[in-house]
Amino acid sequence: MAASGLNLKDIDAIAVTSGPGLIGGVLAGVMTAKGLATATGKPLIGVNHLAGHALTPRLTDSLPFPYLMLLVSGGHCQFLVAHAPDHFTRLGGTIDDAPGEAFDKVAKLLGLPQPGGPNVERAATEGDANRFSFPRPLLDRPGCDMSFSGLKTALMRTRDGLVADRQALTANDRADLCAGFQAAIADVLAEKSRRAVAEYLSVASDAHTFAVAGGVAANQTIRASLKRVANYLDVAFTAPPLALCTDNAAMIAWAGLELFRAGHRDGTSLAARPRWPLDRTSQPMLGSGKRGAKA
Repeated sequence: MAASGLNLKDIDAIAVTSGPGLIGGVLAGVMTAKGLATATGKPLIGVNHLAGHALTPRLTDSLPFPYLMLLVSGGHCQFLVAHAPDHFTRLGGTIDDAPGEAFDKVAKLLGLPQPGGPNVERAATEGDANRFSFPRPLLDRPGCDMSFSGLKTALMRTRDGLVADRQALTANDRADLCAGFQAAIADVLAEKSRRAVAEYLSVASDAHTFAVAGGVAANQTIRASLKRVANYLDVAFTAPPLALCTDNAAMIAWAGLELFRAGHRDGTSLAARPRWPLDRTSQPMLGSGKRGAKA
């Protein structure tokens, strides 16, 4: 607010991430926002963190609805048709690990620092993606669902075999493992994106745009692979600037603005939610029980 030259009297509403996520952090944010809203008399708007990512192309490119969104981050990976700020249809998603989670786990397996994604990508630039043969899970099945847990396990077994043979993992080994793993992720996302675009085009007769957002969208190899798919299928492609791919406050403010314009308001009963699927009508893919579906 200091940088913008504004104060609390100048704003129209207060938006806050109210889920999904680790409940401690989400709860702290929600309680702070409730205090600000109560003290200033400003409307309070709870924002789904995933909607913040999914609506970012409207902030950066004024993208009209409906568009196809690949939301690919540390904890989530799903194809969504965005119809409105609060209306999303899921076409498919991961049935286990998200790509960002897999990148983090692979970085740990290879002794690379966290966050895993940027460090695996950096190591991969020096590696040979063809040295090791890693699986491309679920490409032999129809639909847009994905799986990345087995890919991570395949890399671990390959690493263990190298260590058993040589009693060590060289820098070249590490780079080649990263390059092969990254290539497998990119191939899976590209093929599943091709299928998702085809399904999206069957229901969207006007706007034809494929967008990607989330932390993994910052990976240049993956981004280039997705762009090639869009070009091949003759649909527009958009991705946020790298600074807006990872979690940021601007996307939550923008999502709050979209919801505010649509007439959404929340009161002091706004709850922090550890799980909150964007598509509220489709059958859950991950998680259920007391905490609800993750996706």
